[in-house]
Amino acid sequence: MPIVAQSTETTDWVSRFADEVIEESERRAPGKPVVVASGLSPSGPIHLGNLREVMTPHLVADEIRRRGHRVRHLISWDDYDRYRKVPKGIDGVDEEAWAEHIGKPLTSVPAPAGSPHPNWAEHFKAAMIESLAQLGVEFDGISQTEQYTSGAYREQILHAMRHRADIDAILDQYRTKKTPKKQQQKPVDEAELEAEEGSGAASEDDGSSGSAGYFPYKPYCGDCGKDLTTVTSYDDDTTELSYTCTACGFTETVRLSEFNRGKLVWKVDWPMRWAYEGVVFEPSGVDHSSPGSSFQVGGQIVGIFGGKQPIGPMYAFVGISGMAKMSSSRGGVPTPADALKIMEPQLLRWLYARRRPNQSFKIAFDQEIQRLYDEWDKLAAKVTEGSALPGDVAAYTRAVGTAAGELPKTPRPLPYRTLASVADITAGHEDQALRILSELDPEQPLASLDEARPRYDRAEAWINTHVPADQRTIVRDEPDAELLKSLDEPSQQSVRLLLDGLADHWSLDGLTHLVYGVPKVQAGFPADATPKELPAEIKTAQRTFFALLYHLLVGRDTGPRLPTLLLAVGQDRVRHLLGE
Repeated sequence: MPIVAQSTETTDWVSRFADEVIEESERRAPGKPVVVASGLSPSGPIHLGNLREVMTPHLVADEIRRRGHRVRHLISWDDYDRYRKVPKGIDGVDEEAWAEHIGKPLTSVPAPAGSPHPNWAEHFKAAMIESLAQLGVEFDGISQTEQYTSGAYREQILHAMRHRADIDAILDQYRTKKTPKKQQQKPVDEAELEAEEGSGAASEDDGSSGSAGYFPYKPYCGDCGKDLTTVTSYDDDTTELSYTCTACGFTETVRLSEFNRGKLVWKVDWPMRWAYEGVVFEPSGVDHSSPGSSFQVGGQIVGIFGGKQPIGPMYAFVGISGMAKMSSSRGGVPTPADALKIMEPQLLRWLYARRRPNQSFKIAFDQEIQRLYDEWDKLAAKVTEGSALPGDVAAYTRAVGTAAGELPKTPRPLPYRTLASVADITAGHEDQALRILSELDPEQPLASLDEARPRYDRAEAWINTHVPADQRTIVRDEPDAELLKSLDEPSQQSVRLLLDGLADHWSLDGLTHLVYGVPKVQAGFPADATPKELPAEIKTAQRTFFALLYHLLVGRDTGPRLPTLLLAVGQDRVRHLLGE
């Protein structure tokens, strides 16, 4: 298919990368599907930072599909990597018991107790696969356990062993330049950590290097199943390999041409796969920008396998706001599944689509999520009316759907902060929630909570799991007689003005107009006077009035937005609590 040139001045970052990837793919493999790739290690909960490893190529692949090209997005599950350490805070895992499995392949480690999955890797893969389905991510999954144990990489392994001196020479360029760990400014990526801390060899991140020479291959022990092995000899002609396990003392001699219980070390494994799969585009984390990193070294080693290094950006870290409120059962590291419990897939996709890969950003689990939803809804309105900027339209379009179609959406996307307030006040009583929400817009009342779903469910989940108990809203059962009795004349008048207007303003917009208008009327201004027409002290009067209402209704200085709170409490109960 011919390449369609596009102006980089008017397109977004995804389109620019799509241009480059299509052109590069035509140059490397004309007429074949474009191949983009991601790699994930199911060594524990796969977190929202890891998701950028998937979303960056996904968005590019999806743009290529939209243009009519064939494309494969590979997700390589590094499930044959060693079990490096026991993550803290995983339900169903006794740290001491699971520590016995350190050094085994992730697929040979038991799943957490109570899991329906056959092993550790499958347990954590399953959660990610489910999240990716919700996010509309189309991919071809490749299990490295299956690839290695089936012998799919046998020729590549034998080739690497024949060229071990060439690989060793490349790696040796960086060995003397390595920065001590204590001086490193950026964290090492997970796969590289597994290689560095997992090998029992002298040069731990590169492969076995000792009196018998350098070897880029690590067998898993035939007795204890761990990778704490040292290759002691290898014959290129017969492929006869001998090793010793430093963990249990087991020794074994095998023919590598028939042996499938081992893998290439990480810095060789990754470039081997680039060549094997013909990967054209794969992003890498900023941790790969240092000299000697696996991506940079891989760019030289890949030539040994007859391939080329993929093009792709370094991507920045993804931060979390409100992370301290995460459940300890997740180890304090939020996952895509955690995010999708409190936000719709479209919003999560948008967070990754609107920022260039080299820009860091935060995902909100605290009050900031309400502002993000406000921003999202404003963008949706601008897109609908045609006033959004081209880059914003592109990010929005990529968020709401893929080349396969739009993602399922909420029929009536009411404001998230309103839904959260209603869920907070009604504490799970759906009939009460529907009553309140149906009164938001009397001209188009909500007929069923299903019209507000799944957004309502996400807002309710956020209230229940991320808002501390002392910040939840509890409406008074009885009026605060003492406070009512102590009110001065202006305060009594403000309450009276509110009560007098309730019946005629009983809607979200009406009550908003009313509560903001009472202090204006008291000061002698029209209720609809704009801020420009009012003195600065009106804002102070409004804050004082709002604080009074919160004390009378919920016994605190603050709470949910007053119009929503009033609707939630109900007109009769409001009148009762305000002393009528």
